[in-house]
Parts: sequence; structure tokens; C-alpha cells
Amino acid sequence: MRREVKYMHKVTAKGRVYWYAWRGGPRLHGEEGSPAFWASYNAAIAERLLPDASKFRSLVTEYRASSDYRKLSASTKDGWLPWLDRIAEYFGDLSIAQFNRPEKIRPLILRWRNRFADRPRTADYGLQVMSRVLSHAVNLGKIAGNPCEGFKHLYSVDRSDRIWTDNDIATLKRTCSAEISWAVDLAAHTGLRRGDLLRLSWSHVGDDAIVIATSKSKHQREAIVPLYDALKTVLADIPQRSPIILTNSKLRPWTVDGFSTVFNKAKRAAGMADADLHFHDLRGTAATRFYVAGLSERVIAEIMGWSEAQVATIIRRYVDRSAATKAVIRQLNARGDGTGK
Repeated sequence: MRREVKYMHKVTAKGRVYWYAWRGGPRLHGEEGSPAFWASYNAAIAERLLPDASKFRSLVTEYRASSDYRKLSASTKDGWLPWLDRIAEYFGDLSIAQFNRPEKIRPLILRWRNRFADRPRTADYGLQVMSRVLSHAVNLGKIAGNPCEGFKHLYSVDRSDRIWTDNDIATLKRTCSAEISWAVDLAAHTGLRRGDLLRLSWSHVGDDAIVIATSKSKHQREAIVPLYDALKTVLADIPQRSPIILTNSKLRPWTVDGFSTVFNKAKRAAGMADADLHFHDLRGTAATRFYVAGLSERVIAEIMGWSEAQVATIIRRYVDRSAATKAVIRQLNARGDGTGK
């Protein structure tokens, strides 16, 4: 039997349909329209009308209704909703007071996380959602501290020595749009992170350098990228059609999700879907170009926020020996330590 319910929310993800009692509410179980389906809906509404404020499940419900949750992108919400359901199901009947006893609750959280240990990235993702709910509870004054803090991630990878080579970039640019080509060139010559790159404006470009407060430092630290000749050429090739340097085909600033979608499509169209290269890896490419342009490893490390050892590894692996030698000679001459001209 089908009933029309005003607030019920439908989500379609990867070809599957999920129903929620309301937007941001708990997911409904059972086949659509079945007795089990309506039973889960009625239970959700009853809990919403008369929640047990002492149970952890109420924290998940409050987080779903919060402004912090509403500010998340649609794709993030789609990824988080199943995890919020899992968290509510596993921890929901525990009292909130138990989360004020870290020596007791931390092992329980770890046991839950380790249920997904065979998929480290998945396990870390679930823990991230759990931590966000607990941080919200801290902000509400429901618990004193976040018991998820201090857990080490199961998945870790250092991609600082992974770069796009000139051949990789050329392959992508043979089929990609001009907008993606400009973004790739600018990333490969500035080393800026994607978020900073997409909000980079022409006003950030000075006479001698690009200067922008970085998002990762919460705008407390500035990235200063010298305007070397190759970077000047890249900027000159990008038309100034907006205050923001990089725009989409509609001449509007990119959103992060929109850019990622178009960039990944461009990779697939270029036959690079299986290539282990991320947009972020263009930062390593920039490091090699900084070096060939004459910047020292110390200066490159400061720009990239890396250690000098990481920079040195990239230089040894990817910079042609003759180009590296010429770069060293230029640096020595600039300091007055060399004898060449």
C-alpha cells in the first residue's frame, strides 16, 4: 500500500534508492511500501517526537539536524548517511554519560572501527564520521572531550614523491578541455593545493610573486610563489574572463566537487583511468619545475610545506641530471660561490 508522506526524503546513489524518514533523518529499512518499511518510518517519527535525550542515538539525530551537517556538500552527505545509520545502530543504546569515560569507551570505538580493518580507508572514513558526531556533542556541552582524538589512521600513504611527468600532462591535454588544461598547467607551476588554486584570483598575482593565504592553515599562513618565467607564460595563456583565474566552461568559478568530477572524466577520456595519478600529485611536478627554474631545495620546501628531504627525493628521481646540474650552477652563481658565467 502506498502512502504520501510530506517529509519523507528519497536519495538515489549509484543506481540504488534509499529512503529517509525526513531530510537528514534515519534511513528506512525494508522494501518500499512494505510493513517493515512503514514500521521503521513510524519508529523514527516516534523517536523524533519523544527522543531519549540520555542515549547516544539522540546525539546522531541532533547532529543530522545541525547547521554543521547542513553545510556539508551533497556528495559528502550521501557518503556520510550510511555511516550515521551504522553508528546510531551500534552505539545508539549507550548512554551519553558513557562517552565521558574514555578508558571504557575508546576500546569499544576501536573494536567497532576494526570491524572494517580489512578495508583501511573505509575504516578510517567511518571513524571520521564518528569523530564529527562526537565533536558536535562536545560543542553542545554533552560530553567533555572527543574520545576519538588520538587514534592513528589505518590507512596512510605518502604521495609526495609521486608526480605527473611531462608525458603524463601531454597525454591528458590531448583530449581535455581548455579549462582543465589551464588548471593542470597552473597547478604544475605553482604547487598550490586544489582548494587554494580554485579560489586563486588575479588580485593574488603581484609584480614578483603570487601571494595567497592558504586554506590548510586556516588562512594564517601565506603561500608565496615567485613569478618565474614559465609561470608567467602559463598565466599569460589563461584569459582574464573573471576575477577568479580558473573558471568552468560557463565562466563561473569552479566548485571543488564540480572540478573533481570534470577532471576525473578528462582522465578517463584520455585513457588514464588506471593511472595512479591524482590532481594533488601535480604539486610534485611543481617542485621539479621550481628547482629547474633555480629555486633552492630549502625555498621549495618552504613553498610546498614539505621537508627538504622530501624535495631532494623528488629532485633525484625526476629531474634530468643535466638540467639539475645547470640549476645548481645558477644557484651557486647567484650566491657568488661559483666561477661559471
